[in-house]
Amino acid sequence: MAYTKLFEPGKIGNVVIKNRIAMPPMGTGLALHNGEASDEIIRYYEERAMGGCGLIFTEITRVDELHGWGLANQLALTNAGHIGRMMRLIDTVHKYGTKIFVQLHHPGREGHARLNPSHNDIVAPSAFVTERCDEMPHELTLEEAGQIIKMYVTAAKMAQYAGADGVELHGAHGYFLEQWLSPFSNRRTDKYGGCFENRCRFVDEIIYGIKKICGPDFPVGIRLSIDEFMGDKGIDLNLGVEIAKHFEKVGVCHINVSCGIYETGYTIIPAYMFPQACREELCSAVKKAVKIPVLSINNIKEPKVAEQLLEKGACDFVCVGRSQLADPEWANKAKRGEDKLIRKCIGCCRCIDAISYGRHVECAINPRLGREAEYDTPLKDGDGRRIVVIGGGPAGMQAAVTLSARGFKVILLEASDRLGGTLNIADKNVNKEKLSWFIETMAAEVEAAGVDVRLDTRANVDTVRALNPDGVMVCCGGTHITPNVPGRDLDKCISIEDIVRDFDQAGQRVAIIGGGASGMETAATLMKAGREVYIVDMLPFIGNGLIERVAGVLRAQLVRGGVKLMPGHKLVEITEAGVKLEKVDDLSPVELDVDTVIFAVGIRPQYELAEAIQSAYPNARVVGDAARANTVFEAIRDAYGAAWVFEP
Repeated sequence: MAYTKLFEPGKIGNVVIKNRIAMPPMGTGLALHNGEASDEIIRYYEERAMGGCGLIFTEITRVDELHGWGLANQLALTNAGHIGRMMRLIDTVHKYGTKIFVQLHHPGREGHARLNPSHNDIVAPSAFVTERCDEMPHELTLEEAGQIIKMYVTAAKMAQYAGADGVELHGAHGYFLEQWLSPFSNRRTDKYGGCFENRCRFVDEIIYGIKKICGPDFPVGIRLSIDEFMGDKGIDLNLGVEIAKHFEKVGVCHINVSCGIYETGYTIIPAYMFPQACREELCSAVKKAVKIPVLSINNIKEPKVAEQLLEKGACDFVCVGRSQLADPEWANKAKRGEDKLIRKCIGCCRCIDAISYGRHVECAINPRLGREAEYDTPLKDGDGRRIVVIGGGPAGMQAAVTLSARGFKVILLEASDRLGGTLNIADKNVNKEKLSWFIETMAAEVEAAGVDVRLDTRANVDTVRALNPDGVMVCCGGTHITPNVPGRDLDKCISIEDIVRDFDQAGQRVAIIGGGASGMETAATLMKAGREVYIVDMLPFIGNGLIERVAGVLRAQLVRGGVKLMPGHKLVEITEAGVKLEKVDDLSPVELDVDTVIFAVGIRPQYELAEAIQSAYPNARVVGDAARANTVFEAIRDAYGAAWVFEP
């Protein structure tokens, strides 16, 4: 498919952009602690520019050294010492014809005092606590507010000195600038509070100041949460559009449409259950109201969705964010028509979860993310030597592709009739089609790499030895666990592996034993089919193994759909009538009247095969579920790293 609109040149202010693909600001945790651009973050941005992106926005860039830390390791423009390394970042991106805007940021009440080097308090227009950060901010005086306005202006000038094509003010997601704009967070009664014009005044003064010191031709844009999803307490769609129209009059060069604040944080970075183009209503409303370019996040995974948004006139530029973390070549592959080879974001939220806990950005399906400098170019040292990879799941496929890139001749043995491993189970549940895409892409990569794939081939020492390999990698996955309880062999008991092959096997009243990812996702599927579902788990919470921002959305959906969550309950016995449970805290008995019991209690590594292979081939590497039960992220990461350094 030719994406005519997607690769049409565009313009923001006086800046000509080679296509309509923008990479929105995303925190990385890759900058130096002092705020300078590290070699790692420069290489990270270089890969996305090299990958064909037309416009890159930097991650949140600090303007206030005293109170403005959003991450422990983030870019900053708070003193002249930051200019040099920022210049190197910008010049590197420019080599590829990609333009770059620096996003200026302050967390305000959505910050943490512990991140500030001096552990000073956090600041905000008004003093009240966010539900998530749970820290009382200091309410700024007029003099203090004026000082921060100067910090924004100074940072913009330093960005201009460094060679940036423009700057963007982060006025979204409940951060500092939005805190002035929103009636929910701005409770002042002075010149910066009360009426609409007063609430906009603080940001107006920043824009006027930047234009005065940087000149009228230096582009200044703004990112806005067009809807905070707080009902009538905050910014709704109508008010969001009025704010966008106001800043067009003030002189911004673009509106970058986003949504949500920390109190509604699940809306900011959509998890896997959100559809593509889920924010079309927001950007379309702004596009109809303003004449300046409109950019928009829209949970875009596939190029065809981006093209459709542009064709509809919903926006002028599409913000392709997490998808360019998953595959830095997203734009180039789309241009070449290689959609099947794009590693499309699966919506697992591993990326944001990593930086939320002080790590650098990570991706479940891109093991190079944040480590681009470390994993630069694979050594071409395979010399045609033969490597047998056992298992065609995510770990096996990743190992095979990586080993092939090094010049090894790879034979992949898979016991079933298809590639994908346990993903062929996980992708059958509702809203899990993105895993099917990933299987398809990995299989296409395996084929493109020339891997000799042998399906329906169960590996053992003899079958491997017959191939006379120079080395072996064991990625054979694991087997699903059946709890050792009375009644487990009754006809009403079904494994998670079997239920996804035919959901109609389930009766009307279902107990799912295990509240991890597979249990919750299967519950969502059965709930949608009208079943009465219980999720039982010994742990004190449901969602073990899932990233919390994903688990939280899924739990809420399940509860709204009538699923009964039963954490802190141990399965004791399965009977013809139902299941007998025991509360973990007080050992009191509980019985459920159910006609179907589904086991979703986890995976046991295939230790026996791994040990047998290692006995015959001492240098064999064991990765993925064959070594330890893990997630897609760990399977891909471990397989990639092991294959990168593997020496038979």
